[in-house]
Amino acid sequence: GALDYKTAKHVLQILQDMSRKQGATVIIVTHNSALAPIADRVIRMHDAKVKSVEINELPQDIATLEY
Repeated sequence: GALDYKTAKHVLQILQDMSRKQGATVIIVTHNSALAPIADRVIRMHDAKVKSVEINELPQDIATLEY
């Protein structure tokens, strides 16, 4: 949604914590490629087709993300 920067980071932190602590799968669909460093896996699509799948061995913590 259209959240302000501070609220958006808070929501992303909650999702990342839930994923790490509870083993939950979180899927974020966005046009904002600046969020890619926080993901374990980035799936890029174009024209409804998967164009690439990248595994991020060291996902960035939300607290250090600036976008």
